[in-house]
Amino acid sequence: MQKIVYTNEVAQAIKTFVNELTPASVHIITDTNVADAVLPKLRLDYPVITVPAGDDHKNIDSLSHIWSSLINQGATRKSLVINIGGGVVTDMGGFAAATFKRGVRFINVPTTLLSAVDAAVGGKTGINFEGLKNEIGAFAPAEAVVISTILFASLPKTELLSGYAEMLKHGLLSSAADYAALLDFDILDADLSRLLPLLERSVRVKERIVEEDPCEKGIRRALNLGHTAGHAFEALAMHKGRPMPHGYAVAFGILVEMIISHSLEAFPSAELYRYAAYLKDQGYGSPDVSCNDYQALLEYMRHDKKNDTPSQINFTLLSAPGQPLIDRTASADEILAAFDIFRDLI
Repeated sequence: MQKIVYTNEVAQAIKTFVNELTPASVHIITDTNVADAVLPKLRLDYPVITVPAGDDHKNIDSLSHIWSSLINQGATRKSLVINIGGGVVTDMGGFAAATFKRGVRFINVPTTLLSAVDAAVGGKTGINFEGLKNEIGAFAPAEAVVISTILFASLPKTELLSGYAEMLKHGLLSSAADYAALLDFDILDADLSRLLPLLERSVRVKERIVEEDPCEKGIRRALNLGHTAGHAFEALAMHKGRPMPHGYAVAFGILVEMIISHSLEAFPSAELYRYAAYLKDQGYGSPDVSCNDYQALLEYMRHDKKNDTPSQINFTLLSAPGQPLIDRTASADEILAAFDIFRDLI
């Protein structure tokens, strides 16, 4: 089970883990933004591998660059990789570590709220491929995750909202009370120290589910809430050349899947409208989607890796907050009807 440490002494926590793990060498993987804004403050004396920032660079070319750099830096099977960055870095760096010399140990240090509650925790790693999100990857848990709200202080509004969407997802999976507490917290006008207990609770929801089902054979599929529709929104936006933050796509995907849940599983309409109003109030906006995009969205959903067969689109739905339903399917007509309602609400 991976260790998760919450601390504002980030560099010291990293050095402590390095001393405990006694690796043959240490290698940092990060992106261009974090290399400029964060690494100088940490003052870590390890070789750095830098990849271009952005989800469009979460690809085989960047992965190949990481592997080549690890070879050139003399990494061995007893080396340690430290991924410092957002979800792109922790996903791709984790996959690079999991596959280099058949697997080397790694630590994640998320620098965004989204990666702290999503990508950095739980052992999912991977890259995008052929325009599909996270199409190639592996389950490989980090040795440890170092989480600090101090690293989020300079995040722009879009990054905070993106990460908070995943926290809302965890609240919806956990309980009506946890979900209500998150809706009552204004992520855009808050002392980030007050965020820490909510963040810890959110990560514990994911930890609990992952510990029960590490390889997504059953209940871990609950964590896919919002992701079937969300990944389709994200892939469409990327195809149009206007990438959408992952958390925004998940936020919109949750609403679509709430609508399907209402139609198929009697999810309360009051909660559906409450959530839609929250997205509006917080300024998530709306995706660039018209009825002309519906077939493309369906096609992306048919290619989703969570589907057991190409003919069925798999969802995690809800009967109420705190009551997830895994392995549910919906027909194309039901999904298209949900898109229409979604566009009316958003």
